[in-house]
Amino acid sequence: MAEQTEHPPSPSSARTLAEALWFPVALFLGFLFAFAPALHAPQPHHAKVVVAHPAVEQRIDSQLQRHHPGGFDVTAVTDGRAARQAVLNRDAAAGFVADRRHPVLYVAKANGMSLELALRDVFTEVAARSHKQLKVVDVAPTASKDLMGSTLVYFGIAWSVPGYILATTLLRAVAFSRRRKLLTIAGVAALFSVVGNLIGAGLGYIPAAPSAMAISFLLTMAVATSSSGLAPFARQFFPAVGMGLFIVLSIPTSGGVAPAPMLPTFFQHVHAVMPLANAVDALRGVLYFDGVGVLKPVLVLCAWIAGGAALLGLDAWLRSRRATGRYADDEDAVEEPPVDDPASEMPTPTALPVHRHHFGEPIPTLVGTVHDSDQQPVRGAAVTVMDTKGRQLVRTTTNEHGEYAAAGLPEGYLRIVVSSVGRNPLVHQTLLQSGAVVRADFALRSRAVEVSQRAH
Repeated sequence: MAEQTEHPPSPSSARTLAEALWFPVALFLGFLFAFAPALHAPQPHHAKVVVAHPAVEQRIDSQLQRHHPGGFDVTAVTDGRAARQAVLNRDAAAGFVADRRHPVLYVAKANGMSLELALRDVFTEVAARSHKQLKVVDVAPTASKDLMGSTLVYFGIAWSVPGYILATTLLRAVAFSRRRKLLTIAGVAALFSVVGNLIGAGLGYIPAAPSAMAISFLLTMAVATSSSGLAPFARQFFPAVGMGLFIVLSIPTSGGVAPAPMLPTFFQHVHAVMPLANAVDALRGVLYFDGVGVLKPVLVLCAWIAGGAALLGLDAWLRSRRATGRYADDEDAVEEPPVDDPASEMPTPTALPVHRHHFGEPIPTLVGTVHDSDQQPVRGAAVTVMDTKGRQLVRTTTNEHGEYAAAGLPEGYLRIVVSSVGRNPLVHQTLLQSGAVVRADFALRSRAVEVSQRAH
């Protein structure tokens, strides 16, 4: 017969609380130490500026270093045409020409209006010191409805964050092979790219350009593929890793509120490697700068895709080795549960390997042992958990000690069926309540023993 006892959760209350809070606490600290330091006071940090004529360059450089130390890196070009071309070639954020009547500042609103305004303010002061009025020329204006020059960032977020969510939802698709998951990611990325660009161009937020579709496709692919590759290795910490990379670090360094030249130096380095920031840089290049400066960010996006694919391949190789090595002779071994993102998925009934609980792993809600009439453990006994309507929730087998465990089961009455070759099966109904671990032990009697007892 089945023996049922109810115990408080096996992990301590402090550990349970820590496991419940570590992710929101990590996210809270991530937002504090990423968004606030990067965006609390945007101002130029080593922004590249060219000045026409070497003699003028020395004077402007000394003025800028005196009033804005560390804000600008100034170099000289031959004339005003070269200064304008440097901005168009994305070699400089601004080009300054000290004309005798009206000094001219060449800027590109496509780099972000906040950068344009900062440059305008600084060089208005420079011109005022010579009692002259500055003339500002925008060499790369944005679309008519993108007044702030930041719309590309919002579209980039729409292409990147759902890519991360797509990877987390595909973790549940255990029937999908890795190849099928990658094909799904590619199909969704293509759909998002086409729809996003058509909507953006149709509303007048961004110019229409087929090459922009390719870049937005690469962005979704980069985030989704790298997330899929990271998940098996980050395991229970995957939500913190994924959201940390693709939300906490990516969004403030993307160039939206503060373009890259206005970020602190550390965040400029982060900007140089993040998929979202590189996609925004590439999109600005194809939409507003005739394709200038696109190669490097596209290579970065491709590197993220290749890295994610390599991690998926490594995971497949490691699983193959485990399958032919340590578990080759153990047909009844229970695999580790799939990695889930608790931010987007509800708990699902899952069989757990019976071992010492590790931080961040699912806490068993149903445990028990199966033994025979001589109190010896029954290895390989089938344990099936069903709801009151007879639907199977989870199925597992006992280990060499006759133990089994399951997590993610719904509250309410559960029906547990235990069977083993040569023994009579047992069925027992138990009540699972929130916050408690239910233990259900079973003693299976041999059919031969039962027949013998009936004969007498």
